[in-house]
Amino acid sequence: MKIDIYDATGKVASSAELNEALFSAPINEDLMHRAVIMRLANRRTPVAHTKTRGEVKMTTAKAFRQKGTGRARRGALSTSLLRGGGVAHGPRNNANYSKAMPKKERRAALFSSLSSQAKAKNVFGLKDFSVKKPQTKAFADLLAKLPKGKKYLFVLPAKNEIFEKSCRNIPGVQTILASYLNPYDVLHADQVCFVSDSLGTVESTFLAAK
Repeated sequence: MKIDIYDATGKVASSAELNEALFSAPINEDLMHRAVIMRLANRRTPVAHTKTRGEVKMTTAKAFRQKGTGRARRGALSTSLLRGGGVAHGPRNNANYSKAMPKKERRAALFSSLSSQAKAKNVFGLKDFSVKKPQTKAFADLLAKLPKGKKYLFVLPAKNEIFEKSCRNIPGVQTILASYLNPYDVLHADQVCFVSDSLGTVESTFLAAK
């Protein structure tokens, strides 16, 4: 499978052959779903927090005498049965929602997501973005000439401050290092663009064992 490689002016300059192990792998929707759920769960930060009856600030004195009042027996007012008391089985901010997947399954999910995007013709390459300093307008002009999409994922071979600063204020544009490529970001994008020699970096990173 081949993809178009665009130059800095937004024209198709050449083409590149995609690695079949990465972009022609079997598409496993179950693995991709599990990988996305794992990504969302691992970045989840618990915020909701309730206090138990042992943590609320309240007197520990008995509310009234045990007998003779005609009322139900009542001990501390911090019980969860009364307003202002502790909460039983409420949410806690130390909850652990993290999930895990074996390394082979994570890589298979990544290959599956890349293959899915390649099959849908949503993958292309960018030869370079040659500017001496960050220019949002220049990048926006280039983006208008690239394949259409609402959400773009630009895969960089290495840290590129000029490229990242040029596109970070444009809605729907995200950059990621090739070594950090993951199924969630790949599937979340409408168009996946490999900048410069990032394809080679992806191959050396995720196909090293093979």
